[in-house]
Amino acid sequence: MAEEELTVCAATLPEEDYTAPKSALNQIRLDKLFALQAAGQDPFAITTAEQGIHAAEILERFAELENTDVSVCGRMMLRRDMGKANFIDIRDRTGKIQCYVRINDVGEEVFEGFKTWDIGDILEVKGTVFRTRRGEISIHAKALRLLSKSLLPLPEKFHGLTDTDARYRRRYLDLIVNAESFQVFVQRTKILQAIRQVLDAQDFYEVETPVLVHNAGGAAARPFVTHHNALDEDLFLRISLELYLKRLIAGGMERVYEMGKVFRNEGVDAKHSPEFTLLEIYQAYTDYNGMMDLTEAIFRAAGNAVGKSVVTYEGVEIDLSRPFARCTMEDLVREQTGIDFTALSFEEAVALAKERHLEVKKHHKKGDLLALFFEEYCEEKLVQPTFVIDHPIEISPLTKKKPGRPDLVERFELFITGREFANAYSELNDPLDQRSRFEAQEELFAAGDDEAQHTDEDFLTALAYGMPPTGGVGIGIDRLVMLLTDSHTIRDVQLFPTMKTV
Repeated sequence: MAEEELTVCAATLPEEDYTAPKSALNQIRLDKLFALQAAGQDPFAITTAEQGIHAAEILERFAELENTDVSVCGRMMLRRDMGKANFIDIRDRTGKIQCYVRINDVGEEVFEGFKTWDIGDILEVKGTVFRTRRGEISIHAKALRLLSKSLLPLPEKFHGLTDTDARYRRRYLDLIVNAESFQVFVQRTKILQAIRQVLDAQDFYEVETPVLVHNAGGAAARPFVTHHNALDEDLFLRISLELYLKRLIAGGMERVYEMGKVFRNEGVDAKHSPEFTLLEIYQAYTDYNGMMDLTEAIFRAAGNAVGKSVVTYEGVEIDLSRPFARCTMEDLVREQTGIDFTALSFEEAVALAKERHLEVKKHHKKGDLLALFFEEYCEEKLVQPTFVIDHPIEISPLTKKKPGRPDLVERFELFITGREFANAYSELNDPLDQRSRFEAQEELFAAGDDEAQHTDEDFLTALAYGMPPTGGVGIGIDRLVMLLTDSHTIRDVQLFPTMKTV
């Protein structure tokens, strides 16, 4: 079809809703609705429709469906008016299909009504599958019904909804007019399904833990605070899933995971959102090595779910099919800076940090400085999948010490494209050691570190009853979806991202 033959609604993003003062276009649509209602043809009185097949299935199975009758439902997105015959595009959740509507086939009364319908209206079309002379697979309509009237015009077809702020605030409209955006969220669903399949196949239990908590622990982050009126006490929105899931390990569940929202009262940028989706997994009788293997399996399965073992992200190819690299934090810092932290005293480490203009705080110890050097000189260079292992104990209060190196813990972070995607431990299950780590965190909080963790007495009680050796990992789902869909901000992969009120 030539573009000049297409009838589309040439409207910009509507600023008013249907209850606001009406533009001329909106009033015309309202008048059409009122006329239908007066004639006893109110589309909003219809409660069901026959969606026997979707557009994509017709296109895929045309050879067997040609000349058979089908019924489709969807939104009218384009119209080519040829007088007593029209071609229209109907879009459902799988894509679009062309329909040929002729007065002789649907009847004069239905056809005259159809001619008044608008782009954006939702229809039921029944007809026969065929191929046009131009070769396009289509439906030759035999019956039509208007199922829902669109009272607001869609954004103009050939420019679309391009304002990113409007796309995030009105995601429903973004999904209607931007097929690429719609596909991102279809792929997100496939990714989540693939992750669950990996875990379910290994006999993990999917569980749910509280969102409102008395102690927001398990991560270094500032929580959101709310007040429970009936209890008359303040509660927090969880910043992590960790401490409750490890209670379940202590309770004998052995393999558990949860995929859910967590909340951190921090900054907003392309990689961070105050509300995001976190997957946390805990498995008894394994360690951080077992979690590395599981994490690789999850990332590969997620990639395969959207047909990508090699991902192109911001123009760079990321190979998920090869074994992920495993490097210690000390080795990476030595490689990038020439500094061997194993041979430094604390005073020497401080001097080197100040020499390189890194911010040294009063509470910092040698391990904190190692982490500072890693963040400054190594993170952004880790483009291909890399497990950074063996972190300083100072930055890992919930992690088991590395045998023979009491200054380090068995922890890894997975970096891809210079970003952290996963964080995992050999979980600390010694209640006495855990209490001393919490006490050290309390001292940091008293010194002004508002991200330090507080002592969780009930969690310590659970550990005191006995928790088996356990490996645990947390994976940022939004960042994983960003990677696999080549999306450049976290808001592009969240259906309804947090936005400032306007």
